[in-house]
Amino acid sequence: MTDAASLRSRAEAVAAAYPPLLASAERLAANVQMGEHGRRRSGSGDAFWQYRPLVQGDEARLIDWRRSARGDEQFIKQREWEVAQSMLLWVDQAASMGFASSDGLTTKAERARLLGLAVAVLLVRGGERVALGASLPPRRGEAQLQRITAALTADRPEDFGAPDLTPMVPNSRALVISDFLGDLAPLREMLGKAVARGIRGTLYQILDPAEEEFPFRGRTIFESMAGGLKHETLQADALRDRYLQRLAERKAELHDLASASGWRVGLHHTNDASQSALLWLYEAVQGGV
Repeated sequence: MTDAASLRSRAEAVAAAYPPLLASAERLAANVQMGEHGRRRSGSGDAFWQYRPLVQGDEARLIDWRRSARGDEQFIKQREWEVAQSMLLWVDQAASMGFASSDGLTTKAERARLLGLAVAVLLVRGGERVALGASLPPRRGEAQLQRITAALTADRPEDFGAPDLTPMVPNSRALVISDFLGDLAPLREMLGKAVARGIRGTLYQILDPAEEEFPFRGRTIFESMAGGLKHETLQADALRDRYLQRLAERKAELHDLASASGWRVGLHHTNDASQSALLWLYEAVQGGV
């Protein structure tokens, strides 16, 4: 388990190097704004604000039949938390992220949590709402940062994570951080749903340098972090070319998925500086794709 106070302290230190992240003027202008973004207020909490067209993925129970009866298009009532600028964040906490090839390196999980929380700090300071996977709906404020911090300290037992951006708030932005070494089918499904709801975002891959170089020689036992997969070989070096080819194919597939969805892809290694990684994420999230 990761110490929540320590994680938050280090994330704050990384985030301190950059100004608060504000939503782009173009995106803000395209949305009805409330609160400190200078939006008119028609109510608070779940008070009704406006209608928007029904999109794929919306539940039929949300349809406002009275408004929809005026024409051929179906509409739903959009409430304050749905209209406000939101960032949907998902950080992989599965066992594969616990890997570090040496004692001097941070695990992929630690780096992913640090960067994910640092992004959340910047967004919340900019007055935006941040959601964390399916566990925390989009909210503002210091209390939300504390909730995100607590949620990020919990490891998951499965070998590989499955991205989940529920609830998918239409026209939000998203950031998914993972090693993306497991089955990509859940990611493909998630991106399909996101595109249908007008969600644009970034896939950020975090790898240990050993996963890029494959420095193994001779007799080696490869075992997944959760222990579900195991392979022993007497000539690990003979697997290097095949492994590197598979890794290159995985990266290409990841880029193809992102490109087809209008998303952006970034890559970070745990032996590189976290500050440079946050700067890249800052620009990616602020400028979109």
